[in-house]
Amino acid sequence: MHDLTEAAAASGTKAAYSANPLAEQVYQLIKQDIFSFRLFPGDRFSENDIAQHYGVSRTPMRDALFRLAREGYLEVGFRRGWKVCNIDFNQLDQLYDLRIVLELAALERLSGAPHVAMDALRAIWCVDEGERESCPATMFVLDEGFHRGLVSAAGNNEMLRVHNEVTERIRIVRRLDFLKAHRTSATYDEHSAMLHLIDRGKFGEAAILLRAHITQSKLEVRKITLSMLATARDEKLPFVS
Repeated sequence: MHDLTEAAAASGTKAAYSANPLAEQVYQLIKQDIFSFRLFPGDRFSENDIAQHYGVSRTPMRDALFRLAREGYLEVGFRRGWKVCNIDFNQLDQLYDLRIVLELAALERLSGAPHVAMDALRAIWCVDEGERESCPATMFVLDEGFHRGLVSAAGNNEMLRVHNEVTERIRIVRRLDFLKAHRTSATYDEHSAMLHLIDRGKFGEAAILLRAHITQSKLEVRKITLSMLATARDEKLPFVS
């Protein structure tokens, strides 16, 4: 049985819209198991089995399961229980394409961005090599923050809302981008280069670099995800079929 409080704290994610704190905690636990492939694409399970595994009653469990279904991670079948959705790389490619469109549109609007917003990004990314982060999990959070920061600085709240939704939907693969050290160094180099280009008003060059940067990240996480899917079956949880 999992420790719900510990896992919820480890997730670092606040309850966005769950009215039931226990449902939020179990949502985070199941999502962690999906993201780590302990709940593998195609795995099936019943509500009773998974409620017993996580040590919660069926009401918060069902709230969590239906939330994950709305987000596209699970599907439910009549008298067939729940199933972990397969990773749809075609859909992920489309989401990455949408992300590029949004971030390029934001970049075009950065000429009048508040200095404080860009200063915050420079403080993280325009640093000496000895000051660079090396923890993959922290790098993932910082990377999301950089790209969200660019869109936020553009000042369009609807653009930011859609970008946040795209970010959430690609997170299952994007979080793997920094498992290899060369991706961390490349990300620092490219983020700092983009910021320097923006500072000099070279938005066209920054756009070319941004597109290449996101495209390369998409290719890297696809390779890593396929590799992990090929080896993760040993982590199967006991209650799935």
